[in-house]
Amino acid sequence: QVYLVESGGGSVQAGGSLRLSCAASGLTYNRRDCLAWFRQTPQKEREAVAFLDSDGNSKYTDSVKGRFTVSRDSAGEILYLEMNNLKPEDTGMYYCAARERCTIATITWFQEALYESWGQGTQVTVSS
Repeated sequence: QVYLVESGGGSVQAGGSLRLSCAASGLTYNRRDCLAWFRQTPQKEREAVAFLDSDGNSKYTDSVKGRFTVSRDSAGEILYLEMNNLKPEDTGMYYCAARERCTIATITWFQEALYESWGQGTQVTVSS
């Protein structure tokens, strides 16, 4: 059983930075896993933001490329999302998602239905 708990959300002004964390239990780092960040607002469907597999392959949605960085700690227990130069359109509830036994080659990373476990979310609000 995989459990995911997000933290690090908050309210910032445009141009500011936040770092989100996702504590993952039940994953084994040397077992191939896929982790991702999604976000959702009341006005939009949940969308994929960033992806990282155990081999270090990363993906980003176009709107965050060059501003967001996804990473994982050496123990494989925490997934991070470093968010810089935040914009009001980055506002939303950010969710961490996981799928076991996968790599970038075996998953369409932005399809939320393919992920097996989800956290409860952490709110990010960016004001102009």
